[in-house]
Amino acid sequence: MSAAIVYLGDELSAAGFRLAGVDARVPSAGAEADCLNAAMRQAQVVLLGMRCAASIPAAVLEPALASRSPLVMVVPDLNGKRPSIDSASRVRRLLGVEA
Repeated sequence: MSAAIVYLGDELSAAGFRLAGVDARVPSAGAEADCLNAAMRQAQVVLLGMRCAASIPAAVLEPALASRSPLVMVVPDLNGKRPSIDSASRVRRLLGVEA
């Protein structure tokens, strides 16, 4: 692994994360899932801006969020809104109870 922490999200937030020493990347539109997969191979922790996470298909995002290594988390966006993830529904899907 080449980076301890990778942030994927908007340009302004990425600039702030860079100031904190984080490897921050701004995926181009449509490349978010590929960037997530690359970051997961390179980092111990992957932080996703909410809008970036919303652009990743659930079939890619949910297993990433459920993985134990690396740790993948969705963080609030610039507008301060937190991700609206239905935890109960997500758990049911991960257990195979709900499609």
